Amino acid sequence: MKRVLTAIVMLLVCRCMYAQPEAVQNILLSHPQTKYANIGIYIRNTRTGEVIESYRPRNSIPPASVIKLLTTATALEIFGSGYRYPTTLEYSGYVQDSTLHGDLYIVGHGDPMLGCLKQGQGFLASWVKAVRNAGIKRIDGRIVADMSFFDGDALNPAWLWEDAGNYYAPGVFALSYMDNTMNILLRSSEPGSVAEVLRTVPEVPGMTFDNHIRCTKTEEDGAYVSGAPYHLHRHLTGSVPSNRGDFGVKGDLPNPGLLLAQHFTKSLRQAGIAVNNDADYISEAMLLPRHNIYTHLSDSLGAIVGQTNMHSVNLYAESMFRSFGQRISLPCTIRNAELVMRGFWRNRGIDLTSATVKDGCGLAPQDAVSAEAFVSLLEYMTHSQEYPAFYASLPVSGKSGTLRGFLDGTPLEGRVHAKSGTIAGTKNYAGYIELPDGQQWTFAILINSATGKMRNVQPVIEKYLLDVYRRNK
Repeated sequence: MKRVLTAIVMLLVCRCMYAQPEAVQNILLSHPQTKYANIGIYIRNTRTGEVIESYRPRNSIPPASVIKLLTTATALEIFGSGYRYPTTLEYSGYVQDSTLHGDLYIVGHGDPMLGCLKQGQGFLASWVKAVRNAGIKRIDGRIVADMSFFDGDALNPAWLWEDAGNYYAPGVFALSYMDNTMNILLRSSEPGSVAEVLRTVPEVPGMTFDNHIRCTKTEEDGAYVSGAPYHLHRHLTGSVPSNRGDFGVKGDLPNPGLLLAQHFTKSLRQAGIAVNNDADYISEAMLLPRHNIYTHLSDSLGAIVGQTNMHSVNLYAESMFRSFGQRISLPCTIRNAELVMRGFWRNRGIDLTSATVKDGCGLAPQDAVSAEAFVSLLEYMTHSQEYPAFYASLPVSGKSGTLRGFLDGTPLEGRVHAKSGTIAGTKNYAGYIELPDGQQWTFAILINSATGKMRNVQPVIEKYLLDVYRRNK
């Protein structure tokens, strides 16, 4: 009898979890773009635990950029919002009569924002001052970028090769610089012609291109950049609008650490500190004894998380993810980062057994996480001391970041604090909904294998959320 009762209870639970709610049936499963999609939905009252809506919540679905919630929450919990990534200046050899007989190293530890647009290159003046303060007026060796804190897999093996070289999928190094991004300036002319490559910003010494970008009558930028990390050659394909004059296409920096070392070498020379040899880089650790002369600290992790979630910056998320690996061993590896992430949340009661995690930013097609797992994570964070930084990092519907155009002009404008995720066939949202009565819902809506353009799926999701809100507020 006891077994029969247990079976009945389990059956009722399963029916509750996998039944088709009216809004799902009438809106998502009736729309031509989403009716055949893989859908996972879970909406729960954060404080009471009441399930508001549930549809296949345990289906593992490609999360796209929503996986950044998992990455940034892990980073905040492990390191704390006040953590700052160090970048150190160290020298080998010895200093005698104001001359460094050895090399000066820039040692990276994963700061993803060094020299980014927000910061600029002003920090190089502080580095030059640090060299002076160390009594060094001449370097008979080189400036060397030491990127050995991360392993050599600058390009995640799980990413699509077609993404490699594009600005949204730059190589991930222990030394990032200028968002690991360059702007390739082209000259667009008559339709059918090949756009002329003028220069790159920043200038990358030795950079070459195999250029096949055509000027067409299209109004859209359809240009693509491809190439491997460390290699100073990029393949340019696709199209740009014709007769536009100078036209910019973004690509990745092949070796940001080397470019940083080159810029620092130039700054030292301009300041009257001679550097005998050209800049260089290393990606494997060297056991030479070194002396630390300066430590540069990044913005706070809370600020970096804010940029990551608000603007969905893949580089920042991936750098955070890689840095988790140091908890197991050095150099940091993708595999160790995954193990740390899984172990951390397993110890806190959040089961990622069914999840597939190949990166920290969501570019890997193999990534798969359930709506239930995201809701459990989000609910956990409401009890964390890092919740204020985490919550503040989320875009707000109709107001900010990647949700600026989401639910604007509706009763849910300004009430949804969430992360979005979009790739081909996938449109996802996960976060919090603030109700007028002070209650809060935690939600995840994951839709994969939708048809057509994903911008046309957004209104379907908006309609669904508004229906649920009106029925349950």
